[in-house]
Amino acid sequence: MDASSSVEMLGLFALVLALGGLAAGFIAGLFGIGGGGVMVPILYEAFGWIGVDPAVRMHLSVGTALAVMIPTTTSSFRTHLKRGNVDQSFISRMIVPVVFGVVVGSIIAKFSSAEALKWVWVIVAGVIAARQFAGSDFYQLGTEIPKSKLLEAWGVVIGVISTLMSVGGGAFVITTLALYGRSMQQAVGTSSGFGPMIALPGMLGFVWAGWGIAGLPPVSIGYVSVIGALCMIPTGVLAAPIGARVASGVSKRALEIGYGAFMIVIASRFAYSLWG
Repeated sequence: MDASSSVEMLGLFALVLALGGLAAGFIAGLFGIGGGGVMVPILYEAFGWIGVDPAVRMHLSVGTALAVMIPTTTSSFRTHLKRGNVDQSFISRMIVPVVFGVVVGSIIAKFSSAEALKWVWVIVAGVIAARQFAGSDFYQLGTEIPKSKLLEAWGVVIGVISTLMSVGGGAFVITTLALYGRSMQQAVGTSSGFGPMIALPGMLGFVWAGWGIAGLPPVSIGYVSVIGALCMIPTGVLAAPIGARVASGVSKRALEIGYGAFMIVIASRFAYSLWG
């Protein structure tokens, strides 16, 4: 490949990631998630274009998406907080178990294959989509959040799976709160607060997991591409508050169906890469 072609490829790489950051930020604000569902497949394809080794491509995509999530989810959370859509007591209760789960997830990721991470995406995203299509009124466990320590145990699970998927935990938090009769707007707003607490330790975990690994692109710190993150962060931060404002005016059912469809698309993409 000559120098001109290389420059064109890198320019296209940067443009695609900037547009991906825009989409991820908007979706992070709209659905109260980390945006990893958009970023991971975009990063995965973009890293493939520039010749990143398939053995590390999925890990690099997840780690870089976690880095981008730090500012985008923080921006989304601040907007939801200003609009009064956040249950701060629920967040305070879940911080410690969720962060512990992130640490466990980072350790698991270090010893997991790319195929294993894809399977996590396919299975979990499919289950979440089915739940969203059924609707939050389809089945409820009660009207009050339980005081049982089982909720904290569930927080550990949220941290583990969210780290392996590079999502902000929103899918699981939204489902949990919906099962106890919370409005979709409050569920989305509250879930946005889990993004930063998952993204920061998750990113550090992927830095550790990828430290010294061969086949990573230039300017990578472990499984985090600094160039990839810098391309996505500005547009992601710009779009996240817009998505959060839109979410406040959208009906509960529309958010549920939209989120379910979104998860089906992402699950299908990784299923195709496994079986195609």
